[in-house]
Amino acid sequence: MVKIVPDAIEILTPIDAPTILKHLELCIRNCYKSEDKIEPGSAEKMIRKIIELKHEAMLEHFAITVRLTTDIGVYKDLTRHRIASFAIESTRYCNYSKGKFGSEITVMEPPELTPGTEAYNVWLQCMHNIETAYNTLAAQGYKADVCRMLLPHSTRASVIMTANLREWRHIFKLRTAKAAHPTVRRIMKKLLIAFQEKLPVIFDDIIAED
Repeated sequence: MVKIVPDAIEILTPIDAPTILKHLELCIRNCYKSEDKIEPGSAEKMIRKIIELKHEAMLEHFAITVRLTTDIGVYKDLTRHRIASFAIESTRYCNYSKGKFGSEITVMEPPELTPGTEAYNVWLQCMHNIETAYNTLAAQGYKADVCRMLLPHSTRASVIMTANLREWRHIFKLRTAKAAHPTVRRIMKKLLIAFQEKLPVIFDDIIAED
């Protein structure tokens, strides 16, 4: 039976906002040798100012790692961002016919299709057919790197992604825009909200489009 799961986010890097802002301020002030002006509250003012001036190269001095539970289609979009590092669940080595994976394919709930509708049922039947075919090939002795040729874009993927703060801003602006794919937008909007809660000074000016 195909397993359907929702997407999920997890920030792996410990986020201590005051420490991060002070670190960035120190890096910025090195350019002007104005370290003597560091005082309580100065880091936040400095960061807001460089963002206003679009001097965002300084934000590259800190990176954040996240884990995303998403689908293959989403990670294909995200890996187009060059200034990032990825560790992605490998469909070449993960054999979903094994007991470790419940002998089932796990897929993501599609945001464009409503459960109970004809379109959703067509998608779900397709997922079941693919799972049956995958397990049949595996039972015939084919390895995961052969069976994976059957896997759809809906297949669940565990993605660990690291990017610096400047690149995260760029990613959010692109991937929460209306032009982004609905599945990408769904998980990136969740991640943006989490980033805004932890580092509002750096991310609260980014507005996800409805």
